Amino acid sequence: MISQVTLKPWGNSQGICIPKSILKELNLHISDPLQLKVENDAIVIKKAFQHKSFEERLAEFGGEISVYDFDWGDPVGEELL
Repeated sequence: MISQVTLKPWGNSQGICIPKSILKELNLHISDPLQLKVENDAIVIKKAFQHKSFEERLAEFGGEISVYDFDWGDPVGEELL
């Protein structure tokens, strides 16, 4: 999707308004941290990486943690049993 926006004054800086359709497509919300960089004479805006809490990670797995035994095979050296 290509949109044209206008650079406008915003306090002591300048800003652009990101169209709602782009915000929706990228699942962006107010106060989401973003990364800005200049690449090949273009401004690239990306969602910043955010660490998740243990609770958020746990919720992604349906709230359950499974523990499995792993078979490493038969001993081949002087491993302690």
